[in-house]
Amino acid sequence: MNKQFPDGFLWGGAVAANQVEGAYLTDGKGLSTSDLQPQGVFGPVQERTEGDFGVKDVAIDFYHRYPEDMKLFAEMGFTVLRTSIAWTRIFPQGDELQPNEAGLAFYDRLFDEMAKYGITPLVTLSHYEMPYGIVKKHGGWGSRDTIGFFENYARTVFSRYKNKVKHWLTFNEINMSLHAPFTGVGLPEDSSKQEIYQAIHHQLVASARAVKACHEIIPDGKIGNMLLGGMLYPLTCKPADMMETLQQNRDWLFFGDVQVRGAYPAYMKRFFKDRGMEINITAEDKAALKETVDFISFSYYMTGCVTTDEEQNIKARANILNMVPNPHLQSSEWGWQIDPVGLRFLMNELYDRYQKPLFIVENGLGARDKVEADGSINDDYRIEYINDHLVQVREAIEDGVEVMGYTSWGPIDLVSASKAEFSKRYGYIYVDRDDQGNGTLERRRKKSFFWYKEVINSNGAALKS
Repeated sequence: MNKQFPDGFLWGGAVAANQVEGAYLTDGKGLSTSDLQPQGVFGPVQERTEGDFGVKDVAIDFYHRYPEDMKLFAEMGFTVLRTSIAWTRIFPQGDELQPNEAGLAFYDRLFDEMAKYGITPLVTLSHYEMPYGIVKKHGGWGSRDTIGFFENYARTVFSRYKNKVKHWLTFNEINMSLHAPFTGVGLPEDSSKQEIYQAIHHQLVASARAVKACHEIIPDGKIGNMLLGGMLYPLTCKPADMMETLQQNRDWLFFGDVQVRGAYPAYMKRFFKDRGMEINITAEDKAALKETVDFISFSYYMTGCVTTDEEQNIKARANILNMVPNPHLQSSEWGWQIDPVGLRFLMNELYDRYQKPLFIVENGLGARDKVEADGSINDDYRIEYINDHLVQVREAIEDGVEVMGYTSWGPIDLVSASKAEFSKRYGYIYVDRDDQGNGTLERRRKKSFFWYKEVINSNGAALKS
């Protein structure tokens, strides 16, 4: 098989503002929901007090060090970098009429730096953070008003960066709201399913409005959605397991169905009815949803299994991921199962379902890295992981799947989302900082840095099947 990727395939990495920027109150930035989760998405929500500390407050200080980092990304040969705009840098409380100029100016500088090296920005409007002001004052995405606040923010940044950014995403891993409501839609963790789905509905309408705004303001721009690619397999071929797997996959595919097809799928009617849920969907909402995305982007880390065997399910609930493990797969140190073929499977599923271009915007291995006495970091496990996944991406392209590009998660070490750890490293570039926030923040190239550089330089030919 020809291992080279198509001409124009975009190679790079992906980060998120709240996991790299730091500078958490600098230049007028407001508090975001992420700032209130110093221990990550799965930690408690904590009000901030003056002088307190969270590791994300400085993160890797990308806010001040981005020129150095961009230079390193350029050295690897990146043609794309996925990043996000912190909504609270632009509208600190979320509901202001006028944006914060200092926040806008920062992203001007960042995008100019990327342009210097010919790196295409792929920008997420809301990546696991929203203004805490909207949560406190309006009830987050539970309020219909938030649709307007988000649209105002989207139009502001589209107008400002229309000549610098042509590739956009609306909400990061929009289906995560089902597992982490505070992070996803700014609702308390104990919110009812009804409340969560109503908030999700508002977010889907806002996403469609942002798509419309992007098409109006940036006619040559492209805007996509972003799904957590949570593909599930049946544990056995028992018909009951097959049926349950279909239903559970729909839990996350539903978001794509609305964003790509422009309407609620038929199966959701029964879903809401069976649970006694009434979602307020206006005629105006239905019209808005018809504005659909140009491409589908997604993250992919692992697959899981589904069974109707209650005993197995109880066992699974005892682990952090609540997933029934696949007996045929190995796991990472953090218990995430490694399934490169699953990525090809997912890509085929999404392309068959939607017939729209795909963009893999997160994939990577979180692991503990060791700095050797000579300063080198030999992360062969990361090289193997990325290599095996990219080989499957190439197979999917051979299958006929249209793929725009690949941005591995965390090309530079960053604060992990789930527990705000530094020890769970993803990068090709090592950052000297630990879970307690100690360290010099010095950047250092790992073995994977030089490997990925060669993969990009050869347009995939250097991969080992």
